[in-house]
Amino acid sequence: MTTYRTCKSARVLVGMEIHVQLATQSKMFTGAANGFGGEPNTQVDAQVLGLPGVLPVMNKKAVEYAMKVGLALGCKISRHTKWDRKSYYYPDLPKNYQISQYDLPLCYEGLYELQTEEGPHAIRIRRAHLEEDAGKLLHEAPGGFPISWSIVDLNRAGTPLLEIVTEPDFSTPKQVAQFAQELQKLVQHLGVSEGQMQMGHMRFEPNINVHITDENGKVDKTAITEIKNLNSFNVLERATAYEVRRQISHWEQTPDPEKAKGKKSTYGWDDAAQATYWQRDKEVENDYRYFPDPDLVPVEVDDAWLTELKGQIGELPLARRKRYAALLGGDARAEQAAGVLAADRAEGDFFDAVLTAGGEPRRAASLMEALREMSNERSVPMLELGALPARVAEIAALVTAGKIAAGKETAKALIAAIAEADRPAEQAAADLGLIQVSDTGAIDAAIDALIAENPKSLQDYRAGRQQARGSLIGAIMKRGRGFNAKLVGERLDAKLKG
Repeated sequence: MTTYRTCKSARVLVGMEIHVQLATQSKMFTGAANGFGGEPNTQVDAQVLGLPGVLPVMNKKAVEYAMKVGLALGCKISRHTKWDRKSYYYPDLPKNYQISQYDLPLCYEGLYELQTEEGPHAIRIRRAHLEEDAGKLLHEAPGGFPISWSIVDLNRAGTPLLEIVTEPDFSTPKQVAQFAQELQKLVQHLGVSEGQMQMGHMRFEPNINVHITDENGKVDKTAITEIKNLNSFNVLERATAYEVRRQISHWEQTPDPEKAKGKKSTYGWDDAAQATYWQRDKEVENDYRYFPDPDLVPVEVDDAWLTELKGQIGELPLARRKRYAALLGGDARAEQAAGVLAADRAEGDFFDAVLTAGGEPRRAASLMEALREMSNERSVPMLELGALPARVAEIAALVTAGKIAAGKETAKALIAAIAEADRPAEQAAADLGLIQVSDTGAIDAAIDALIAENPKSLQDYRAGRQQARGSLIGAIMKRGRGFNAKLVGERLDAKLKG
């Protein structure tokens, strides 16, 4: 390809628009059922269909969910806001307008601290406003057969939709994907959305442009392009990276400075081609003909309502992750374990209950791994395994005291026993024969007998061969089933080095 100009340096600016479907039982402005799936066009009513004479009624729970997200993102909450009509004509919106919020968003001026590898990175939240989702157009018949027309499914129409808009504070595709992942954990933690991308609960739209410095020091700004409806973290990162490269390449290959900037446009993502593609030039706000919805009253937020919602938020995932990492030692392994524990609110609550019952943090975290593995093996949620946090804390205490081995299989056997019939962990361990023998007299006698029978292993051990030590410990453990392996190692070392 011919290059007419050279990009000396490029500053990437990405802002995000994220649409989050809220997990209310009914839709945003009507009592029709809200949920993924179902036979096409069964979760609709007269209001969703836009029939004459039907009036909307605001879903209070959706407003509360939106406010919780806003508070968690450090936003200010509008004490007075209203609803607006956003007009556009499309088959998936029977009313020919969408009820949204224009100049008075429910949440605004937030700040979120993204923890990157380079350190904290501040992301400003411009606004988070409520609206109703549109339906879906399907361009294939059920079963994947191509058709020459489109099928309209209005089950999604009217779903409460929270649109979160950031300032262009992201500078790398990796930051964009990381923020999307953390936002998913946040809405799941708050219980306001299931956050499942494959079900359309979250859709990401990066707005990308590049400030390019040429070889003469002149700076050109490319036009903003918006990539629509991305629904996976991996695709979000790849699409953003590709679009940055495309804009720089277009600038380099276009000699006319004005044409090189491009137009403000909407793009899609072609996964097969691994490339973005032009869809249309962007509309301007006047095209939507916003005006206040005459059928809905404004929303007034008083101190009592706001205080109540703040009290329901609790500790957020980032704060919880930091606390867990400190408890578990603060190293890289602790950070990883803390991230897993903080990712699911119910699991984190269970872990906290184990700690409250006296479980040592690192032992408790190890037992959480065993619980998680059992949950996956049985395809049962962890909380439904039947093990009480207080009993799990007792297991941690038994391991710390050296009364049972620290292995995962031992932990799983004991967890299964206390889940089947609630009883003290030590009693369950005794019934399963898991209590370790810590009688030094019996251990010393076994060591003496083994040394007398295995002079070759003794010579190897004294020659510094670690494998010989392991063989000796294994043989001693076989002689006295239930011996405390740690104590056996300590007594063997003392005897042979003494």
